[in-house]
Amino acid sequence: MQVRNLDSDAEPFITADGSTIRELLNVVHPPTRNQSLAEASLPSGTATVRHYHVVAEEIYFILEGTATMELDGEQREVAPGDAILIPPGAWHQISAHTGLRLLCCCAPPYRHEDTYFD
Repeated sequence: MQVRNLDSDAEPFITADGSTIRELLNVVHPPTRNQSLAEASLPSGTATVRHYHVVAEEIYFILEGTATMELDGEQREVAPGDAILIPPGAWHQISAHTGLRLLCCCAPPYRHEDTYFD
C-alpha cells in the first residue's frame, strides 16, 4: 500500500509554469505509473505562465482561495469545490485573487518537458 503525507513526504518545487507544487504520487513513487497527484499553490495576485501540455490531461480541484481560470481564451471564476478539466493541447492559465491551493492530477504524470509556452 502506498501512502504519502503532504507535510512529511512531499518537498515543494517550482514547476515550469511558475506554481509551487508538492507531488504526492508520481512515477518516482511506485507503483504509480499512469498519473500524478500534487498540491499546487499560488500567492494572492499571481498567476501561472500561460501554457499547454501536448500529452497530459489535467484536472485542477480548488481547495482554498479564488481565481480566474482561463482555458483556450474562455475565462471563469473558480472557488473551493470547483473541478476544472484541462484537455491535452488546451492553452491555460490560473490567476489567484486570494492565496490559492489546489490539487492537480495529471495523466500521464506531470513532466516539465510536456509544458509549452508562447
